[in-house]
Amino acid sequence: MSIHPTALVEDGAVLGAGVEVGPFCHVGPRATLAEGVRLLSHVAVRGITTIGARTVVHPQSVLGGEGQIRGNDFTEGRLEIGPDCVLREMVSMNVGSRMGGGITMVGARGYFMANSHVGHDCHVGDDVTFANSVALGGHVTIGDRVIFGGLAAVQQFCRVGQGAMVGGLTGVNRDVIPYAMAFGDHAELAGLNLVGLKRRGLSRDTINAMRGTFRLVFYGQEGSLESRARAARERWPDVKEVDEMVEFILADSRQELCLARRRGEGA
Repeated sequence: MSIHPTALVEDGAVLGAGVEVGPFCHVGPRATLAEGVRLLSHVAVRGITTIGARTVVHPQSVLGGEGQIRGNDFTEGRLEIGPDCVLREMVSMNVGSRMGGGITMVGARGYFMANSHVGHDCHVGDDVTFANSVALGGHVTIGDRVIFGGLAAVQQFCRVGQGAMVGGLTGVNRDVIPYAMAFGDHAELAGLNLVGLKRRGLSRDTINAMRGTFRLVFYGQEGSLESRARAARERWPDVKEVDEMVEFILADSRQELCLARRRGEGA
């Protein structure tokens, strides 16, 4: 364990083996840093915050600040960050709120570039990538392997399904289905994230079934969007990724679904 002389680690903080606390860091009394965590310098860890093993936090980041809610008086909110994450300069992540269940959760191996923000009560999956200045409002759910371009923003209570890609400068105010690409001032689907699917090693047949599902659901003419989603599951019953897309579409949500652009390029 290495604690710089200028750092302040308050009584009650729990530090694992091999933790490094750099110059001018502040670790609060209810923080837990797992083995190998590195706070490079000028990092504040506040509230009931747990940082997973081997996570590296760059200067000026603030982790575990209270939710940005007017009149907030909840002191038992928690933030849990998974192992092997990289948090670049000035990343902020807030604890949960009374209204949202009290916990903000960030998965393993996430890469959060400078100025990224994760609001209160968000649930963020594994292996995500946030480019510079990506912002999540409160109560947002992000699936595994989601990629955000710079300056993208997600409105509170929205969901972004696993494997999706959200373009830079995109405002997400509706739910984005798994494996899709979403772009625009107010996000619209622009097809599937084909590059990401190929990188995952999915077969041509699986990708074709997913593309067929996308076309049927968003460009079909018969029935409702939900009925077309069920029809897609019946047409491709053995494709797990199709089932994931359909389950996302049919799930109860406080937000409407992000829909496809009128033209079908990329689908």
